Amino acid sequence: MDLSVLHETTVLGNAPLRWIAALLTAAAVAWASRRGVRVLKGWAVRRAAGHRTLADELVTGTIQRVQPALLWIFAAWAGSRLLDLPEATSNGIGVVLTLALFWQLGVWGDATIQTAVGRARADTTIDAGRKTTFAAIVFLGRLAIYTVLILLALENVGIDITALLAGIGIASVAIGLALQNILGDLFASLSIVFDKPFEIGDFVIVDDLMGTIENVGLRTTRVRSLSGEQLVFANNDLLTSRIRNYKRMRERRVVFRFGVTYDTPASRLRAIPDLVRSIVDARDPVRFDRAHFFGFGDFSLDFEVVYWVLEPDFATYMDVQQEINLALVEAFEERGVSFAFPTRTIHLAPGGSGAAEPPRPQSSAPPP
Repeated sequence: MDLSVLHETTVLGNAPLRWIAALLTAAAVAWASRRGVRVLKGWAVRRAAGHRTLADELVTGTIQRVQPALLWIFAAWAGSRLLDLPEATSNGIGVVLTLALFWQLGVWGDATIQTAVGRARADTTIDAGRKTTFAAIVFLGRLAIYTVLILLALENVGIDITALLAGIGIASVAIGLALQNILGDLFASLSIVFDKPFEIGDFVIVDDLMGTIENVGLRTTRVRSLSGEQLVFANNDLLTSRIRNYKRMRERRVVFRFGVTYDTPASRLRAIPDLVRSIVDARDPVRFDRAHFFGFGDFSLDFEVVYWVLEPDFATYMDVQQEINLALVEAFEERGVSFAFPTRTIHLAPGGSGAAEPPRPQSSAPPP
């Protein structure tokens, strides 16, 4: 067999030996890359079998989402490097490989977002409203990733994207101005999800409105008021308000005052703070802070008491305060101390010589 034919004959400008070498190279690269991906997949599965953390899921998902088409394109590109191809053909293969790489990056980015957010959505304590918000996060994340990758891919294949970026910028400004309220509420919803100023079931007070959080949506948050109606707040307006979250309260500070009559002896006044302390300390769960005779009122001698209820529940606080009030009434009744109430004392002057003589009228006539 005359082997000189393999050197002298050309196919598309390349000798048959070059084609054989290119094909063998492409086959070897394809086999090696697929084998490497298979080994990495096995390693990731074994690693995630014992403890499946978020990092394990991300690594496993990244390896499992390697596209077979990318491996074949990469193998073809590697084999083509051994051939003497026209510039247009060589550039075309490079463009295809570039587009395949950006496609693979998009798949990986999409998988990363869905894995991270999906893990959060799998939490059984998360309400349906927040799951909807997470779905919006996935959509916005995927939109951002694919937009950036498409622009980068177009730039890498030689397309001038300057005019396209300018158009996108103008359109973004116009859309932002038209939808600024909606977008403001949407981003406020994302802020609520990540910052968590409140959660479903929390009792909050917003300005002069109060109620329990029922649902956090993409645009609005719904609150069930104490009187039964549903209050709807725009998320953006809600975050710009001062919110008091009573569900986050660990202890409740209680301040109350009472007054006794002015005819109470000083010895009994001095004993009242210790009496109050013993009454408060006998309650549970309570931590006494202080009790003082703090002022002279219009009709009472005033005392101020401060204590802490060690549970945030409002009903517990009311039960404790009721017991303290009843104990104070019983203790004062036993000691002859009277609670003060608004009174007015009127002093009447007796009639007779001690009475003031009414003024005599003055005459304006001249003396005789």
